[in-house]
Amino acid sequence: MSRASALDLGSSTGSLGSSIGSSTGLIPNRPQLTHGVAAGDVRADGGLIWTRADRPSRMIVETSADPSFRKVRRFESSQLMTPDTDGTGRVRLVGMEPGQRVHYRVMAQDAETGILSAPEVGSFVTAPTAHKDIRLHWSGDVAGQGYGINPEIGGMYAFATMASRNPDLFIHSGDTCYADGPITATKTLDDGRTYTSLTSEAKKKVAETLTEFRGQYAYNLMDANYRAFNAHVAQLVQWDDHETVNNWYPGEVLDSDKYTVKDVDTLSSRAFQAFHEWQPLDPTMAVDGRVYRKVSYGPLLDIFVLDMRSYKDANPLARTAPDQPGHILGDKQAEWLIREVNASTATWKIIANDLPLGIIVPDGEDQEGVSNGRPGAATGREAEIGRVLSGIKKVKDVVWLTADVHYTAAHHYSPDRASFQDFSPFWEFVTGPLNAGAFGPNKMDSTFGPSVEFIHHPPKDQQNSSPLDDYQHFGEVNIDAATRALSVGLFTTRGAELWSTTIEAQ
Repeated sequence: MSRASALDLGSSTGSLGSSIGSSTGLIPNRPQLTHGVAAGDVRADGGLIWTRADRPSRMIVETSADPSFRKVRRFESSQLMTPDTDGTGRVRLVGMEPGQRVHYRVMAQDAETGILSAPEVGSFVTAPTAHKDIRLHWSGDVAGQGYGINPEIGGMYAFATMASRNPDLFIHSGDTCYADGPITATKTLDDGRTYTSLTSEAKKKVAETLTEFRGQYAYNLMDANYRAFNAHVAQLVQWDDHETVNNWYPGEVLDSDKYTVKDVDTLSSRAFQAFHEWQPLDPTMAVDGRVYRKVSYGPLLDIFVLDMRSYKDANPLARTAPDQPGHILGDKQAEWLIREVNASTATWKIIANDLPLGIIVPDGEDQEGVSNGRPGAATGREAEIGRVLSGIKKVKDVVWLTADVHYTAAHHYSPDRASFQDFSPFWEFVTGPLNAGAFGPNKMDSTFGPSVEFIHHPPKDQQNSSPLDDYQHFGEVNIDAATRALSVGLFTTRGAELWSTTIEAQ
């Protein structure tokens, strides 16, 4: 890979999200990797590795087929990690064997002195090209409703629980941080108990500046469980609303005293930059360089990661103009999804939708999600989803995975129960939150004929239930290489399996 000259550093300036410094003097201190390492957007030939350094540095990654690193391959970043990216960097690994665990170690090389940091070690599994058992997890919602990293309960223990089950892959279904959710050292719960959180400067107020948005991710990675999980499980990350502000949509102008910046497009632009800096995302894999993308995971699985935030229409339109054409994906993304699902030759097609299809998600008097809250014909955003469902109705073995609503559920959709009937039956599985308040259940919209087969949520008198209790969740998908059957389990973040089902391949 090409190497940028250290002289390029002279033009690197910008606001700093989390105290990245510059090296000074003839013999600077050894560089430090400040927030661990992570792998994401895997392919059969490798994956993308992420890290962050405390000073302008070059990112170096060495890989090996075994943890002893007896024989290594070396990769270097083509650009320096500088304040322009808040010290973050990424390297795409290529030439790996498919379906194998790759061991890697990351170092930062000081741009001025060439001194190396201590290595940070991780591993991940490349995508297979042959039939192979697959285990993936999914969930969302981290540090929401004022529930931060609580050392009294072991921090964000959800990540330790998932890691103990050794998944190959994790789909982070959005709300990867709560930029609109300040966190205080203590929070008094309705029942009088106290929830304790670590705090940071960035979590004292809602995020408005680029520095504050960057600090949301830095805060989450203060948690040792999260860092350890990142180091050993590859991720597919998507975003939703709380990376910017609750229930946002393009063109929105905020009416909130908490914000001095009212223009949501300005806020979302800053949030988008911080999101891509701090997550193991490869923009070259996204169709438009942003979020939505297809990940091929061998002959048994293709994953379609959606962006139901960037292209949606205004929430009030679901109330004021319910019969007008609506958008939750946008025309380009909807057509891409129809085309790529139809073209898929994998047994299973998982669609990772960051907003659920049939759950009614109010935004005050308006509607936040796909559903318009009215039974009957598919209108507004529902019509766009209906077009997708019609467009893929001849495709077998399609499953939808989502989060967002802070409880877990299994929904089966059938045209036999639906007002809109031009589609084939399918499952949608809902889970979350990872470390946020638990709520639910929401009402269902009957347009696509959902049947709630299972649900787990806090009682009515325990809404906004904290991680002190057991109403946080993740989901697990297992695909059996021999039978090609797909099994789904819904778990609490303390590890209790609540419900499961097995779906045979058609």
